[in-house]
Amino acid sequence: MRPVNLIPLEQRHDSQGPLRTGPLPYLVLGGLVALLVGVALLVVTGNQISERKSEVVTLKHEDKLAQKKAERLSSYVQLAQLRQQRTETVSSLADSRFDWERVMRELAKVLPSDVWLTTLNASASPEAASSSGSESSEGGGLRSSIAGPALEIHGCANSQDGVAGFITALKEIDGVTRVGVETSALPSEESSSESGEGSEGGGESDCRTRNFIAQFELVVAFDAAPVPTSAAATETEAVEPAAEATESTESSEEGSEG
Repeated sequence: MRPVNLIPLEQRHDSQGPLRTGPLPYLVLGGLVALLVGVALLVVTGNQISERKSEVVTLKHEDKLAQKKAERLSSYVQLAQLRQQRTETVSSLADSRFDWERVMRELAKVLPSDVWLTTLNASASPEAASSSGSESSEGGGLRSSIAGPALEIHGCANSQDGVAGFITALKEIDGVTRVGVETSALPSEESSSESGEGSEGGGESDCRTRNFIAQFELVVAFDAAPVPTSAAATETEAVEPAAEATESTESSEEGSEG
């Protein structure tokens, strides 16, 4: 017998006939692909978040270790700062030192043969000069107007020209900026008699033994030399409490008198 196909021709599907499935399979396939991409992105994002969290934990741990190390080394930092401060202090003191030995050596070289000295006072500041008992500093002379080192020279010369020559020679000393003249005078009969009376009383400061000899008082300034500021600040701080104490003493005395 021969087999008979009872399916109508329009409903038969063979390998040579076209498929008529519609857009639904494509939509399903596209949804599956999108779902797969979303899952992949979710997995990648989750892995990145986990890595970032682990990095944060690692950085926090390293930060704690660095803080502990900094606390252990803080004493060394303080020691280094103290050492630097002391080094700067020593350097400033070394820079503010004045080479008096060199000045004395150059003074001996430029001192003329017709000039002799009776008094020589070297001081680094007016306060040091007043504490050493310098007469010109106590009297508020030229020395008080010079903030830095200075020489106070008293002596005699064979004439006023000799005094002028000595002043010119003093300016040749390295570092000298100016030379001030306190006095420079020849003896007179009146001054000679007064000096004679003074010498009988024990004063021997007048070196004018002849009428042509001039007695002088000079102040040699070294204005370019550095002046230590710390010493001046310390002296200022020391003077202010002393002044306050004096005022309180005076007010208490006035109250007791009242």
